[in-house]
Amino acid sequence: MQTGFPRPHLALIALLSLGLSSLVMAKFAEDPEAARFHSDDVLDSVMHIEPVAEPSASADMTTTSTTLQLNSQATPEAATAFADLAVQEQTAPAINVTQRNATVRPGDNLSTIFKRQGIPYRELQVLLDTAGPLASRLPDIYPGQQLTFSVTDDDMLTELVYQPARLERLRFAREGDVFTGREEVDEPTRVQTYKRATIDHSLFIASQRAGLSDDLTMRLAQIFQWDIDFVLDIRKGDSFHVLFEELYLGDEKIGNGHILAAEFINQGEVYRATRYESNDGRADFYDPNGHSMRKAFLRAPVSFSRISSNFNLRRLHPLHNRRMPHRGIDYAAPTGTPVMAAGDGRVKIASRTKPNGNYVVIQHGEQFTTKYLHLSKFGRGIRSGSKVEQGQIIGYVGATGQVTGAHLHYEFLVNGAHMNPRTVPLPNAEPIAPEEADRFRDQTLPLLAALESHKDASTNLAQIVARP
Repeated sequence: MQTGFPRPHLALIALLSLGLSSLVMAKFAEDPEAARFHSDDVLDSVMHIEPVAEPSASADMTTTSTTLQLNSQATPEAATAFADLAVQEQTAPAINVTQRNATVRPGDNLSTIFKRQGIPYRELQVLLDTAGPLASRLPDIYPGQQLTFSVTDDDMLTELVYQPARLERLRFAREGDVFTGREEVDEPTRVQTYKRATIDHSLFIASQRAGLSDDLTMRLAQIFQWDIDFVLDIRKGDSFHVLFEELYLGDEKIGNGHILAAEFINQGEVYRATRYESNDGRADFYDPNGHSMRKAFLRAPVSFSRISSNFNLRRLHPLHNRRMPHRGIDYAAPTGTPVMAAGDGRVKIASRTKPNGNYVVIQHGEQFTTKYLHLSKFGRGIRSGSKVEQGQIIGYVGATGQVTGAHLHYEFLVNGAHMNPRTVPLPNAEPIAPEEADRFRDQTLPLLAALESHKDASTNLAQIVARP
C-alpha cells in the first residue's frame, strides 16, 4: 500500500524517534531531576547519528521545505545529512502577462476592440460593472485614441489603460474578481513666453510670423472682441504684445497654456487685459482697473467673417430692385461656419419661413433682442424656450430662405427698435467684486509688470538692430 510520505522522510522520522527515545530514557536514568533535562542536549546527540541514504524522488513530487537551525556544536557530517535530506519547495508556475496596444478606428466601440484583441466579452462586462464612475467614460472613445491591454495567456484582462488626452490616463486594474479605476494626470512645466507683432496684412499672418499658433491667435482676438471688430477695425501698423504659457513635458513642448496678459494697439487706441481667477475658480480677463473685458453682447456673432452688407435703412434690395431697409448686418462666410449667441438669454423662436429660412430669435432680458437668419441648421439643443449663454453655438451659416449666397443676417433690437450692431452702445459685464480688489491686484500687477519688461527689452533690442 502506498503511503503519503516519501521513503526518505519515513526513514528519517523513524531514526529520530528511536534516537530521541533512547536519549530520554538514558537521561532520566542518569539524572533523576527531570527539570535539568534540555533539548539542546538531545539535539547535540542526534547530530551524531549517521545519515540514511536518500532514494531518488519523483520529478512531480510536491513537498514543503523546512529549514532547521543546527546546533553550533553539530558535526559536519550531521549538517551534510540534514542538507541532503531537505527537499526544495517547488513554486507555482509564473503567470505570463503580455501587453496589447490598440488604436481606436472610425466606427469602433469597446466591444469591437475587445473582440479584435481576442479578449472575451465577459471581461469587458466585468470591467464596466465593477470599475466605478470612471468606467462610464470608456464608451466615449473616439478615433485616434490609444488603449493598452495587459492580458494573460488564457485571455484574462488584468489591466486596461485608456488615454483620453495627452496629459490624462484612466487606469483600470483587476483585483480578484473586480476592477478598480484611477485617474492619472501629468502636470506639465509652464514656461512664461512673450511674443509681439506688427500687422501688415492680417492678424493671422502677423501672428504666424511671430511664431504664434492659430489657436492662440483666436484666443487673443477673443479677449478684445468686445472692443475691436477684427474684420473691419484692423489697420496696417496695428500691433500686439502677449505674455502666455508654453507647456513642456521634459524637453518636449506639448502646447500652449493660458494667455496671462496682453496689449493690443488698434488705430492708436491701447487696450490691455490680464487674466484673473476669482475666489470661486472662474477665470476671465479684465483691464488694469478691474473692469471686465466682456460686454453683455458680442460685437459680431461670427468670427473672422467678411461683412457683405452693412446696416442701411435706405438700401437697394438685390433681389427686389427697390429700396428696402436693411435692418441688420450680413456676414459672408462659408456654409457651416458656427454662429454664436451674442449674449446670455432665452430662445424666443427657432423656426423656418420662406424669406428667413432657418432662423433664431433670442430674448436678452426685457430690453434686448437679437435675430439670426438664413442658417443651414440649428445648434444642438436649440429650440424655442431653451436657455443660451454668450458664445454658445446656436446654428451654422447657410443659404436658406431668400438669399443670393451663404451668409448670416444679424439684427440687434433695443426696446423693439433696430440698431446698428456695430455702433450701438453695449452694457458692460460685472467688474471685480470689491472684496476681491486686493487679491486682483496681487495677481495681475506682476503680470502687467512682466509684460512691460518684455516690451522694453524688445524695444531696446529693435533700436540696437536699427542703428547703422
